[in-house]
Amino acid sequence: MKVFNTLSRKKEEFVPLEPGKVRMYVCGPTVYNFIHIGNARPMIVFDTVRRYFEYKGYDVNYVSNFTDVDDKIINKAIEEGVDSSVISERYIAECKKDMKGMNVKPATTHPLATEEIHGMIAMIETLIEKGYAYRAEDGTVYYRTRKFKDYGKLSHKNLEDLQAGHREIKVVGEKEDDLDFVLWKPKKDGEPYWESPWCDGRPGWHIECSVMAKHYLGDEIDIHAGGEDLIFPHHENEIAQSEAANGRQFSKYWMHNAFLNIDNRKMSKSLGNFFTVREISEKYDLQVLRFFMLSAHYRSPLNFSAELMEASKNGLVRILTAVERLGELLSSAADGEPAEKETAVRNQMKELVEKYEAAMEDDFNTADAVSAVFEMVKLANTSVDETSGKVLVEYVKSTVETLCGVLGIITEKREELLDADIEALIAERQQARKDKNFARADEIRNELAAKGILLKDTREGVKWTRA
Repeated sequence: MKVFNTLSRKKEEFVPLEPGKVRMYVCGPTVYNFIHIGNARPMIVFDTVRRYFEYKGYDVNYVSNFTDVDDKIINKAIEEGVDSSVISERYIAECKKDMKGMNVKPATTHPLATEEIHGMIAMIETLIEKGYAYRAEDGTVYYRTRKFKDYGKLSHKNLEDLQAGHREIKVVGEKEDDLDFVLWKPKKDGEPYWESPWCDGRPGWHIECSVMAKHYLGDEIDIHAGGEDLIFPHHENEIAQSEAANGRQFSKYWMHNAFLNIDNRKMSKSLGNFFTVREISEKYDLQVLRFFMLSAHYRSPLNFSAELMEASKNGLVRILTAVERLGELLSSAADGEPAEKETAVRNQMKELVEKYEAAMEDDFNTADAVSAVFEMVKLANTSVDETSGKVLVEYVKSTVETLCGVLGIITEKREELLDADIEALIAERQQARKDKNFARADEIRNELAAKGILLKDTREGVKWTRA
């Protein structure tokens, strides 16, 4: 199995640190709002990587955090006049709903930064003892970037270039060097804080992931993954902290997915092309979003558009319809020894399985793996019919289902309610209530609830959300 390692900038044979096991850390979202479709790409991509490892028999310890203390969370809490934990808990719950809709498996562990503060303080103390960190006059603790001789090895940046491009105004008595970064910072009024040997305050962002990876996976891990925007400075700083503190290589392989563009432009609130996963779910089953995300290699930039989503929807329907048809054929297929023709079809399916696996083992090329699934669907539609025996129908159906499952694609057709359908049922319910036909009104509410549509009666009218 070949994996493109950002560290070496080349494909390498995957050899786990421990035979049969994979220790994998994926940077999760900062939870201050609904996740956007840019967040969704690494979730879907690395969930698929995990699923393929499991398909090949590996025991995967998959850790993906929630950053639940951050300036954006604090600002949102101040804006709403609530504790920051109210914001983070709300959006962790909403994120998990979206993840479920995208069929992203829960991680082995979803650590929260705020629950790992003790470990962060311990690692910072170690870095100070080893001379890699220092306390400034105001209680801020900084990392001595220049002391770590391998700094820049992931992003392939050198310190001279970084220094030349640095625009930060140096404050005398604060930092020893403009390139040093924060490990611990003093509290501000109204912010959450923790006691530490240096000051009451909170951790820097980078130290959080170093500590959570160490706690749940150990000093050295197999794979660290995330979006390419995290390569520098986040992942570079994680390496500097972890390797200086632990004295070991932090991660053997580094995997990064490319950016997602919207209609060939970078996603931005200012451009008005910023979409949350929740907004997408109002128009499409999130299985369509997942299928779309897997239609390109994870290291290739991906362009999101209505046309491409429609194409993904149609492609997914082709697969689901084929599986549904195979299920119908299976219910009436006869037992017996496979005919020669059926043996040929079975052999063709085996060749396509090999093609699928070859694609996935070449740095998880999901685009080519999906192509192999489409070839299986075509073979099923043209070579499996009412005359086919039970053994063949069952084999073809289970093979397509299994390989779709590795991609996280659910092959059972799900009835999709569009916004217009929901609004029509709500209108019918309102009329039923006016007519005092409360039984019908309750029936509609329950029918919608069964399909994941929750109603809330307010003074402004009926509000609805997808569960």
